[in-house]
Amino acid sequence: MKKNIIAGFAAILLLSACKNDKKVLDALADYNNSMEQKGYHFGDKLALPGEVTNEAESISISFGDKETSNLTIDPKFFTLGDNPVTFNIKTKGGETLTQDATINVFAKNPEKKMSYEIVAEYPHDPKNFVQGFQIEGNTIYESDGQNGSSQILKYTLGTTTPLASTKQPQEDFSEGSTIVGDKVYQLTWQSKKGYIYDKSSLKLLSEFAYPNVLGEGWGLTYDGKNLIASDGSKLLYFLDPANPSKLVKYIAVAGSSQAYDQLNELEYYNGFIYANVWQKPVILKINPQNGEVVGTFDFTDIVKQNTKGSDDVLNGIAFKGENMLVTGKNWPKIYEVAIK
Repeated sequence: MKKNIIAGFAAILLLSACKNDKKVLDALADYNNSMEQKGYHFGDKLALPGEVTNEAESISISFGDKETSNLTIDPKFFTLGDNPVTFNIKTKGGETLTQDATINVFAKNPEKKMSYEIVAEYPHDPKNFVQGFQIEGNTIYESDGQNGSSQILKYTLGTTTPLASTKQPQEDFSEGSTIVGDKVYQLTWQSKKGYIYDKSSLKLLSEFAYPNVLGEGWGLTYDGKNLIASDGSKLLYFLDPANPSKLVKYIAVAGSSQAYDQLNELEYYNGFIYANVWQKPVILKINPQNGEVVGTFDFTDIVKQNTKGSDDVLNGIAFKGENMLVTGKNWPKIYEVAIK
């Protein structure tokens, strides 16, 4: 009889503990869901509900191989944008509870809506599937994609006749490109390698492998010290131009209410990174120190005039003096805009 009573008490205690555990996890899930869209800023402290903290002996957050018990949005652990994490809760009853969540971190200041005025239009070869685009003096350097027709070429602004060009192998799909001194660097989409050319002749000089962290090659620019590459994610990767296989650092990109991914063609100008968002008529102005988007350009009107299908999207940024040049894949025009 005593054994039955003891077993009954144990069952009641177990049921009570299970109910408490469910209550903790449900409260944590509700809190995380409520904060996912609102997001956090660096320095914010997670205000977990009492149903969680009152039952917890300790709480930590793990990020794969990293873990912290400091429930503050610390840039040592979090990046801008989405952060997949796991909450680890050791209860006062000796149980260990875990729950996966996404913590979004946004920039503190809202993005400025940048205005502009079209001041000139130039011809662009509509056969060119623009992937990389820059200007030096009055010469356009352009990387054009598509398997079997990928190339690097240069031509004088106002014309469409190449001054020099070099084709890529059949299997390569050319992507972003940038000028570094007397060389031109060019990425490929999925071949996991890039090319380096002589700027004058566009003769191929060498090739390099990507660092493992760079999944694909999308956009490329140069800040005077490092190459900056995108791979279609929210991240921008800083590479050593003397050894582009070496990762220097990376930053994540977000605005005040959303993370930005699909970052494509890049341009560095006057202390900021400019990036177009693939399949959207938007160019971002990004602080390279922390990845915060400080401004956005809406090129909807220009895009509507040049987009007929799903591929001929905005994808070309360069600076001619203080003015911006923009174009897109298979567009017949290059637009020069003055930023107001």
